[in-house]
Amino acid sequence: MNKRSFLRLFALLFTFHFSLLTSFAEDYETLNTEPIKNPMLWADVPDPDVIRVGDTFYLVSTTMHLMPGAPVMASKDLKNWETVGYIFDRLTDSPKYDLQEGTVYGRGQWATSLKYHNGKFYALLAPNEQGAMGDTYIFSAEKAEGPWELVSRMRHFHDCSLFFDDDGRVYVIYGTGELMELKPDLSDVIEGTHMKIFEREEDEKGLLEGSRVIKKDGKYYLLMISHVYAPGKHRREVCYRADDIHGPYEKQVILESEFGGFSYEAQGTIVDSPSGDWYGIIFQDRGGVGRVLTVMPCRWINGWPMLGDENGKVPDTVRPFVSGQPKAAIVKSDDFSDPKLGLHWQWNHNPIDAAWSLTERPGFLRLKTNRVVNTLYLAPNTLTQRMEGPQCSGSVVIDCAKMKDGDCAGMAAFNSDTGALVIKKKGKKFSLQMVEMTCQLSEREKAVTSFEEKVIEEIPLTSSKIWLRIDADFRPGTGTGMRRFGGADCANFSYSLDGNTWAKIGTGDYRLGFDWRRFFMGTKFGIFCYATKKAGGYVDIDEFCYERAEK
Repeated sequence: MNKRSFLRLFALLFTFHFSLLTSFAEDYETLNTEPIKNPMLWADVPDPDVIRVGDTFYLVSTTMHLMPGAPVMASKDLKNWETVGYIFDRLTDSPKYDLQEGTVYGRGQWATSLKYHNGKFYALLAPNEQGAMGDTYIFSAEKAEGPWELVSRMRHFHDCSLFFDDDGRVYVIYGTGELMELKPDLSDVIEGTHMKIFEREEDEKGLLEGSRVIKKDGKYYLLMISHVYAPGKHRREVCYRADDIHGPYEKQVILESEFGGFSYEAQGTIVDSPSGDWYGIIFQDRGGVGRVLTVMPCRWINGWPMLGDENGKVPDTVRPFVSGQPKAAIVKSDDFSDPKLGLHWQWNHNPIDAAWSLTERPGFLRLKTNRVVNTLYLAPNTLTQRMEGPQCSGSVVIDCAKMKDGDCAGMAAFNSDTGALVIKKKGKKFSLQMVEMTCQLSEREKAVTSFEEKVIEEIPLTSSKIWLRIDADFRPGTGTGMRRFGGADCANFSYSLDGNTWAKIGTGDYRLGFDWRRFFMGTKFGIFCYATKKAGGYVDIDEFCYERAEK
């Protein structure tokens, strides 16, 4: 090789490597210097508990009647979260979990407490139920991803926090300042250890709940949400501090802040980073999308974990970690090519495993009818994912050739008030309807006492393959949503016969609401297939496509 050729080759190699380095630097800059924008998770992720093990943060949340339950999410930077496992696959104490003899809408798993102790993960949760169905579960696992094993069942503890002390003793703090000690093997409580560790103040007429306990520098810190019903007072996060876990405790309001045009925030926890900084993770009611998570600085001032910016307010952004973690999300598209269902999906109540498949037609999700029901609210095997703000869109491709007379299939903005795209088969004919549904539930059994379906628009179908899409908008000041929580949330419904040209169906701007008395959850994408006359039909879902607008 002559000198000129060598220099030319050297120049090319230098340019190539410089380009790679520049590209890597740009990607790294994008990954690590963009701030964490609030809401940190603009989706239904209520009742959080967050811990850090090594360089990884783990988060658990409430999903009530959705299965598998008690999702575990992981992140290295508090910005990119991904579901890595569930604490249980299903609950089996009652046929209500199977949508029979009642339901568990708005109940099921609540407010899980997550801890890491002596090399193992522990989770404590108590369904919001009466009697034996409400007994507390304690699970353990070697890894946060699972598998999780049941350690014990014991009496009900409302919104509780598990706590392992330095001396080996174990406690549960629950309700409005109640404590019990557990046996060292976590098999049950130690009788005679119940005590009230503080009394709420006169202006705190509502519950103090959502207990989260940490210990720092020899002091005990109990964080709780405080519902205050008094002039000039708002929902807030309070902290009780003591030198002994049994008290006496002193109290400090550590956060009293609205954010983004929505309600005042409270309920969550604090966690430290590998570098020693502290952060608060607190949820906020945001109407139809549900209860979202925000992140904020936690500044230790005079021994108190004060949340928010220098003015005590929830900030728009928080400086990022330098973690190198790639982008991740808890809501995802899916082409159903994997023979195992992705962790981003949850079923409405316990699924009937024989009535769905990812292998009978590879590359498709097959949903089969299994029993005859008269409403979507009692239909087994409705598959769900969260919706996200500020705007999001979900679409599915459905092959409905094998539906039977009376079958209903499609996709819904699923909640106690539901907007749905319903493919119906009547005799040998198919039609597509945009339907507004609602249900009423009994107070005790959560049985569906009544339901209504209003067909807004119907079109005949001549093809057995159809594309369905739901676009949701959770930006403040848009649509016709519920103003109680500051939201103005709506959805629009579309269909396509070729996957390219879309047409709207319905009147537009369907209101997406939040009702704590019924489902107590944010709106979900729901994919369904159920029989109203005879079981045995099915549909094949080719793909679920998801997009989220960042602004």
